[in-house]
Amino acid sequence: MSTFDQYSKKYETINMRREGGILEMQFHTDGGPLRWSKVAHMHQEQAFLDAGRDRENEIIILTGTGAEYAGPAVQFGGTGGHSKSSTPDEYDRTWYWEGKHLLMNLLNIEVPVIAAINGPAVRHAEIPLMCDIVLASEEVTIQDSAHFNGGLVPGDGVHVVFPLLMGLNRGRYFLLTGQILNAREAKELGLVNEVLAGKDLLPRAWELARQLMQRPPLLRRYTRVLLTQDLKQRMHDLLGYGLALEGLGMVQSAINE
Repeated sequence: MSTFDQYSKKYETINMRREGGILEMQFHTDGGPLRWSKVAHMHQEQAFLDAGRDRENEIIILTGTGAEYAGPAVQFGGTGGHSKSSTPDEYDRTWYWEGKHLLMNLLNIEVPVIAAINGPAVRHAEIPLMCDIVLASEEVTIQDSAHFNGGLVPGDGVHVVFPLLMGLNRGRYFLLTGQILNAREAKELGLVNEVLAGKDLLPRAWELARQLMQRPPLLRRYTRVLLTQDLKQRMHDLLGYGLALEGLGMVQSAINE
């Protein structure tokens, strides 16, 4: 078991507050929008585990900081934040092992999770989109800039999440072209549930959280478990395979250089 006092100040890229059983996790880099890095990757993997092991958390809200949710975008042919010179041990530890546990730790949280996407989510947008309720500000854009567009096999969960949410052909097109979706397009395609003005985003997330809190605790928990089971099974079958192929693709890129 984890306790809020043990982990709430533990992660320099995540601000946390909890009121009445509702935990808000706000991702950031030095107080500004989140910039993906090995540190942020490690923090989210561990923080999702801590939050999921704390039985005092009844609802969880994920959000970003400032004008963006997560970035930056990767230019075509970039590295997506992964070093092509990584040794096998480095890739295994950070991107393969940690990558698997990051998404599975999120899915293993047994209480409803609400995403409040406050701005462009161009790196690892699959994380908020895996939540039970997904809210977006009007300024949101959704893109997978880090993988195929950045020279990497789209293997660390995006190959599961986007085709599942968008449909197979739309999902493959999205991943192969670096397509950028605005908030309204994302809602029409079923990626997000509501589009709101920026000032209304977090208040709406908290309103929904308090609405869910009116239901009995085990009803909330078991509904979350049931509604995530199919996605957990898909991730169990395909996530490690995708990460392995992503790593092999990086080896080829390094050889070509």
